[in-house]
Amino acid sequence: MSGTKKVAENMLWGGRFTQGLDPLMEQYNCSLPYDRLFYAQDIAGSIAFARANATTGILTPEEFSTIEKGLLQVKEEWANNSFVVQQNDEDIHTANERRLSEIVGKEIGGKLHTGRSRNEQIATDMRLWLRDELKKIEGWLGELVKCAVQRAEAEIDVLMPGYTHLQKAQPVRWSHWLLSHATAFSFELERLREVIKRVNRSPLGCGALAGNPFKIDRVAMAKELGFDGLLYNSMNAVADRDFVFETLQWGSSFMLKISRWAEDLIIYSSLEFGFVRLADAYSTGSSLMPQKKNADSLELLRGKSGRAFGHMAGLYCTIKGLPTTYNKDLQESVEPLIDHIKTLGDSIQIATGVLSTLTINEEKMLAALAPEMLATEFADYLVRKGVPFREGHHISGRVVALAESEGVPMDKLSLEQLKGIDARLGDDILECLNYERAVELKAATGGTSKSAVREQIEVLGKMLQGKYE
Repeated sequence: MSGTKKVAENMLWGGRFTQGLDPLMEQYNCSLPYDRLFYAQDIAGSIAFARANATTGILTPEEFSTIEKGLLQVKEEWANNSFVVQQNDEDIHTANERRLSEIVGKEIGGKLHTGRSRNEQIATDMRLWLRDELKKIEGWLGELVKCAVQRAEAEIDVLMPGYTHLQKAQPVRWSHWLLSHATAFSFELERLREVIKRVNRSPLGCGALAGNPFKIDRVAMAKELGFDGLLYNSMNAVADRDFVFETLQWGSSFMLKISRWAEDLIIYSSLEFGFVRLADAYSTGSSLMPQKKNADSLELLRGKSGRAFGHMAGLYCTIKGLPTTYNKDLQESVEPLIDHIKTLGDSIQIATGVLSTLTINEEKMLAALAPEMLATEFADYLVRKGVPFREGHHISGRVVALAESEGVPMDKLSLEQLKGIDARLGDDILECLNYERAVELKAATGGTSKSAVREQIEVLGKMLQGKYE
C-alpha cells in the first residue's frame, strides 16, 4: 500500500488523501495519453500565469525567471520526445509541474500554482489549442473553395444534366454544379470564422470556480496568450464547454455538406454516369475484381461524417445533466474534440486533393443531356408570346407526351407535329431545342449562364478575402 499511497501524495490533490488509488481507477482517471497534445499551450499558460504572479509580488523577478527557463526546458523535452512520464502524471498539468519542480526545485516550482486551478488550466489549454487548429482548418477550407472556383472558371463551357429527385431536370454548366457546393462550403467558412472568435476568449485567472484572490491581471495574461477577450464569470469560465459544442456543431454541419458533395461525385464517377474519373491517388481497386476502380476517398468522406455527428451527440449526452460548475465528466470533452479536429482537417485536405486531380469527361456529360430536359423551354417560349405559364406548361407537357407515344426524342418531332399540338408553336420553336441557348437564358443572378456563373465566381473570391455580400 505504501507505493500507492506515495502516488496519491505526489499528485496535485494528494495531501487530502491517506490511501492510494485502485490501479484501474488510476488508469481510468488519467488523461495524459491524450491531453499531452496540449503541452505547449499548458506551458504558455503557465508562463503567462507566473509572469502575472510576479507582477503582483507572489513571485520575485528571479523566481519568475527561474520558472520560465524551467518551463521552456520542459517544453523542449516534450518537443524532442525526451520527456519521461512518471506514474503519478495523471494529466499534462501535473506532468509539467512535477518536471518543473525536478528542474528548479520544489521550493520555487511549488509556487507556480498559487491561486490557480486545473479547472481553468484545461479550459485555457483547450481554447488555445483549438483556436490554432481551427485557423489551420480555415486555411484548408479556403483552399477547397478556391480549387472549386478555379475549376469553375477554367471549365465554364462544359454542360451537364442538372438533377432533382436524381432525375434529369434541366441542363446546367458543370461550373454551376461546382459552385453550388463551393457556395455551401463558403457559408461554412463564414460560420467557422465566427466560431474562432468565440473560442478565443480567456478563462485564465478564474481559479477553481470563485476567482483569483491575488489580484492577478487577467487582461495582461489574455493579451500575452493572444486571446481576443475574457470570460467574465469565473463559474461559467471553468464549466463552459460551449466552445467545444459549437466546434462540434460546426464540424457536423460541414461534414454533412462534404458528405453530399462526395455522394454526387461517387454517382458521377460510376460507369453508368462516367462524368468524372478520380485520380489513382484517391481510388482503390478490388481484391477480387481487377476491373474495379473504387471511389474509396469519397466513400470515406461520406462515412466519416457519421463519426463527426457521433462526437457531437455523445458530448451532448455527457454534459446535459451536469450540475454547476466543473465536474470530471467534462474530461470527456477532450478526446472527441481532438478526434473531431483531426477528422475535419484530414477530410478537407482529402476533398481538395480529390477535386484538384479528378478529370471530367465532357463528351459523357453532353451525351447525358436529353431533349426532354428542354420541355420547360417550350413553356417559356409560349410565355414570351403572352401565354399564361400554367397553360404553356400544359402545352409543353403534351409535346413530351407526343414524343413518348411516338417513341422518339422530343427533338425528332416534326414542326408540323408540334404545330398540331398548338398553333402558337411557330417556326422558331425549334430554337428551343438547343442546350447552350437554354443554359444562357438563365442569366439572372444565381443562374447557370456564363455571366451568372462569373458573377458567382467574383462573389466567392470576395468571400475568401473576408468580404461578404
